Amino acid sequence: MLSLIDTSPMDTHQSIARNLRRCAPSLARHSLIVMGFCVLIAFVLWLAKPGQRFDSQLVYSLVTGLSSWLIIDGSRFLIDVKSPFGFPRGWRGVVVILVGVCFGFVVGTLAGDVYSGRSTFELLPNQPRFFLYLFLFTLSMGAGVSYFFYATGKSNYLQRELATSRQQATEAQLKLLQSQLEPHMLFNTLANLRALIGTDPARANAMLDHLIDYLRATLTASRATSHSLADEFARLGDYLALMQVRMGSRLACTLDMAPHLREHPVPTLLLQPLVENAIKHGLEPKIEGGSVTVTARREGANVVLEVTDSGVGLQDEIGMAFGFGLAQVRERLQAVYGDKATITLGAASAQFTRARISFPYESQLVAFA
Repeated sequence: MLSLIDTSPMDTHQSIARNLRRCAPSLARHSLIVMGFCVLIAFVLWLAKPGQRFDSQLVYSLVTGLSSWLIIDGSRFLIDVKSPFGFPRGWRGVVVILVGVCFGFVVGTLAGDVYSGRSTFELLPNQPRFFLYLFLFTLSMGAGVSYFFYATGKSNYLQRELATSRQQATEAQLKLLQSQLEPHMLFNTLANLRALIGTDPARANAMLDHLIDYLRATLTASRATSHSLADEFARLGDYLALMQVRMGSRLACTLDMAPHLREHPVPTLLLQPLVENAIKHGLEPKIEGGSVTVTARREGANVVLEVTDSGVGLQDEIGMAFGFGLAQVRERLQAVYGDKATITLGAASAQFTRARISFPYESQLVAFA
């Protein structure tokens, strides 16, 4: 069935030209596959009739196969152009195969007869059954090769749909986890602000100013499911500036990122829960406070992110391994990287606790929203 869209001849020609350019690699690949099938068929027929010349049989097979393929594969530009399988569906596909095989049978037989110096069509009145056998054999081979291309196209389409569905499910899961994590971070910050209002109004005002700037700079960006590692570190810097207003000299912080990882994508708010836990469970209970160091580097085929604090030590911090923040980080890593990502909590030394994330450098992250 020809397209019923009302377009000018120029628009139609431009559309066909675009489709040809888009499908050129698959057309070239299909032609090579068809030639391979043709050589195989010619070899089998030659073995079945040893007295026949192989080169003659090869000409019959190649011209028949390629002529049929030109009609059948070329029909995608005129018939059922919206087929996601790259092949006409239903009865239109059956008609295309019949027309293509009949055309290929006639052209291939004529070309083979010219090459071999005989006339196959003389068999039609003299040996009609044998002529019918030749045609039915050609039809079955054409249908078989066509079904191969149809099944391959359908399989590729279903794989693309499955990959799209998986990506959409992962994005939805990440956004759900992030929607839970953002209020958690905000409530923690507001609780810290409330504690300062009664004890140090000046610092509370400064903290409120930092909070306003932080929210203005980050809330829009946080709607994405992922961003660059440089953006993640920038948001950590904003958050740590808020915490330094509250804790003053009791909090020292260091952000250390390998330059070649600046544009590497990571899920948004990936490290902030670990930094929050380090401050809440490690540094705040310690009278003199301490330091938080966040690093990003590449180790072989993996990206390694670490949050290290000099707080009260692992034994007192171990409860955070089962807390909200770490659970969110673990689930988000699982959603994006699967079993290829790990997160561990351990003692870096007698005085330091370290949360460590590792995931493959080449992993495909969910596309930026």
